[in-house]
Amino acid sequence: MGEPGKTPMQIDLRRHLREKEIDRDLTRLICEIADASKYIVNSIRTGDLGVAGTSNLYGEEQLALDVLSDRILRKRLTYSGVVNTIVSEETDEIIKVDSNGSGRFAVAYDPLDGSSLVDVNLAVGTIVSIFEGDDIMQPGRKQIAALYVLYGPRTTLVYTSGDGVYEFNMNHLMEYTLTQKVSLLAESGGIYSPGGQRNLYSKGVEALVSKLEEEGSKLRYSGGLVPDFNQILLKGKGMFLYPHLKGKPQGKLRLLYELNPMAFIMEQAGGAASNGKIPILDVQPESIDQTEPLFIGCRKEVELAERLIAELG
Repeated sequence: MGEPGKTPMQIDLRRHLREKEIDRDLTRLICEIADASKYIVNSIRTGDLGVAGTSNLYGEEQLALDVLSDRILRKRLTYSGVVNTIVSEETDEIIKVDSNGSGRFAVAYDPLDGSSLVDVNLAVGTIVSIFEGDDIMQPGRKQIAALYVLYGPRTTLVYTSGDGVYEFNMNHLMEYTLTQKVSLLAESGGIYSPGGQRNLYSKGVEALVSKLEEEGSKLRYSGGLVPDFNQILLKGKGMFLYPHLKGKPQGKLRLLYELNPMAFIMEQAGGAASNGKIPILDVQPESIDQTEPLFIGCRKEVELAERLIAELG
């Protein structure tokens, strides 16, 4: 007899990682993050949506859920026994959590990306980047794993450890079970998700959007990186962009917490990610709050973005 609520074909996250022969410490870390997400989703469903009365280092008003999600994740990472260094989008410093140096991993995370959408009941997510060692200020190409959790109509977890991309669904027992290995993206797609004010786009970005529309791409934008990225990834086509803007040449999205992990996942799914000039994963971080423009999705669209920006600015 199997466990109640499970069918023989269901594979849970820990079993999957074991069968993929993922390193034991990395398995523990991924499972700790998955467990933390269970508390976060419960907080989203039942918690106070009011403002916590504090701001993060970017001057953004923190919702109570931001603070709580950060606390949940930090606690799980600290007590995992395998992490030595963490940095969160909600803090202004790199934190050493392992004084004896036995922890193997450095972790950067956004505990609740898109939190301003919670009060209007739109999807939000948690994003995590994992490096071997204690140096978090490395190009994203050196990540050993990345994942995000999407809190939508269903709660799903998507991860890569450099061998493809896998999606898991949280069942009624709050366990993650394997849904699918994500298929490779098409070379070009039919949807686009454009962030930022269009009247602030450069000539190159405006030409990109016009070209996408001419080719029949449909606009699909929720205002949240995780749900919009997830749509492109699972539909296997399209592009998300949050470009450089007039007055904001470095864009808005943060390299460590948002761009590196999403770029790693996208490249593992056969897509591409660029800041308009070079691959996101090749950008050398200079500060923990560094931002970069983002063009991510099907390879041909990303290549088109780079070409038009080089030609038109």
